[in-house]
Amino acid sequence: MADERPPRFSMIRSFALADIVTLGNASAGTAAIFGCLAYLDGHDRRFLWMALGLLPIALVCDVLDGSIARWRHKHSSLGADLDSLADVVSFGVAPAVLGFTLGLRGGWDAVILLYFVGCGISRLARYNATVADLADATGKVKYYEGTPIPTSLAIVVMFAVAFARDRVGDSLWFGRLSLGPWILHPLSIVYAISGSFMISTIRIPKP
Repeated sequence: MADERPPRFSMIRSFALADIVTLGNASAGTAAIFGCLAYLDGHDRRFLWMALGLLPIALVCDVLDGSIARWRHKHSSLGADLDSLADVVSFGVAPAVLGFTLGLRGGWDAVILLYFVGCGISRLARYNATVADLADATGKVKYYEGTPIPTSLAIVVMFAVAFARDRVGDSLWFGRLSLGPWILHPLSIVYAISGSFMISTIRIPKP
């Protein structure tokens, strides 16, 4: 029996318009990470402002992809997984890299940032695994369990204000503490709080 292979680039051709917008979300988040790295390399403030501006654009793409899919009544089989993976990059990894870039570089800070990203991944995995059980007869999910990962943009806004006021690096709000072998910047606790709310069982009504 002949080996029946799918046509070349069949996955790309299977993308719906909403999936392309979802990839825009992931691209904005990835570019924001590049902006943070470029800022660390040369401390050109333009790169950091670029990173801060790209994350709200990622949110716009995240909102639009669902709206477009409902408008066109066309969902690809990859859509849900694409959306979750893009969200991990833009609202999990990118905000964590932003925090590290702007001064959260103590050992305890790193642990908290890893916890935050892990919570974001876990929250999205839980949603994908339970969405069928949470949906009503029409297929609509009435509520989120745990805060949605894009709420991490509140932290991005906080750091935008801190950056504008030069309260980053050694001048971070609330200073730093020596706890055992590592340094903790109390400001990093906002990441721990955000992550904990993501994996909580709090029910958030879904619009």
